[in-house]
Amino acid sequence: MPKAEKKYYYGTGRRKDAIARVRLTEGKGKITVNGKDLDEYFGLETLKVIVEQPLTVTNTLGKYDVISTVKGGGYTGQAGAVRHGIARALNEANLEFRPILKSNGFLTRDPRMKERKKYGLKKARKAPQFSKR
Repeated sequence: MPKAEKKYYYGTGRRKDAIARVRLTEGKGKITVNGKDLDEYFGLETLKVIVEQPLTVTNTLGKYDVISTVKGGGYTGQAGAVRHGIARALNEANLEFRPILKSNGFLTRDPRMKERKKYGLKKARKAPQFSKR
């Protein structure tokens, strides 16, 4: 007798320089980021809330297990990327979630990026100190 295959839903999330690959499967609600538990990986409570937002608004917090790998950027960017990935995977899992996720802005990729450094300046906009003499 063949073993029942697990159904996976995939989503790629991006925020600033962070990229998250998210895999959603039906389960008990365990969230794993880079092989660590959510509480272990993201220390701040606000970041955990950000990651769980798509699951909370769709009332699927205990229904799906989330396995994600995220690289690049800082903690906030990574949390945003995981949230975007979860939202995309949920949208793939059930199209009825789309209006809820869209109205909360979870399916929209945040376009804000770090501005590039310009020549003659110390950073993107910071100019060297000016002296008249």
